[in-house]
Amino acid sequence: MLDTHTHAWTRPNREHPWVNGPLVETVDEFSVDTVYDADALHADMDAIGVDEAVVVGYPICEWTDNWYTVECAAEYDDLYGIVMLDQFADDAADQLRSCMATDGVLGFRLGAICPYDRMWETFDPSVTWLEDAIDEPEFWDAARETDALVQLLAHHDQLDQVVDLIETYPDLSYALDHFCHAGPDTDPDEVFAPLETLAADEYDVAVKISEIVHRSEEEFPYADMHDHVRWLLETFGRERVVWGSDFPNVSDEAGYEESLQWLEHVEFLSQKDREWLTERSFTDLAGI
Repeated sequence: MLDTHTHAWTRPNREHPWVNGPLVETVDEFSVDTVYDADALHADMDAIGVDEAVVVGYPICEWTDNWYTVECAAEYDDLYGIVMLDQFADDAADQLRSCMATDGVLGFRLGAICPYDRMWETFDPSVTWLEDAIDEPEFWDAARETDALVQLLAHHDQLDQVVDLIETYPDLSYALDHFCHAGPDTDPDEVFAPLETLAADEYDVAVKISEIVHRSEEEFPYADMHDHVRWLLETFGRERVVWGSDFPNVSDEAGYEESLQWLEHVEFLSQKDREWLTERSFTDLAGI
């Protein structure tokens, strides 16, 4: 079993101070310790039977400081890494090549939902800087060269920007996080309509049914989001739908086991579906 969306971070130090004030406050609300490192993640993985995990960069330090994410990927055979990069930086292409040179680093994440000047501090689905990011050909050339997976956190109101990016660079692989921030108050037929074009075979796009604990407005097993799972499964097929926990981000409301076991309560999922969602769909996407 592979959890495609976890986080881990270690203690601050002089070279890597914690500078993201809003995130430091958020961490204090988690049920886990304030420092949640690879050892803590491994203990929780072992407790619920998760064999491998993707450590998505956690921007509690400067948001482009990827040292601990890269270290996790380099040090542990059962952990992979997704880094954070500023695609507008002069050295962005070189930074991507450097990160991707580490075995186990799979790609990078763009926070399209974040204001560029407050990256990973707050969300604003009205921002449009992702359109400008499309016009950074040197960076996207490096992404192609390194076969980097492009992970996107975008709101469903921003899907036109996401489609523009993917249609501009259709030879890359993409993972769209957290139900595209759709909630139970949205109609899947309407809110996910822009995604239909990306389900075509010409694109290598997966959708992540991750962070359901926060997407849902109900208690476990989060049944108010199951219709959204159904729509994504029927549109993309189980081969391109990916589960992720977003643990320990969701530990303010649920334990790690709950962030996995809800899948057992989705009546229309077969056991084979669950096997794809919890491992094979992502390993095929990421080429691991």
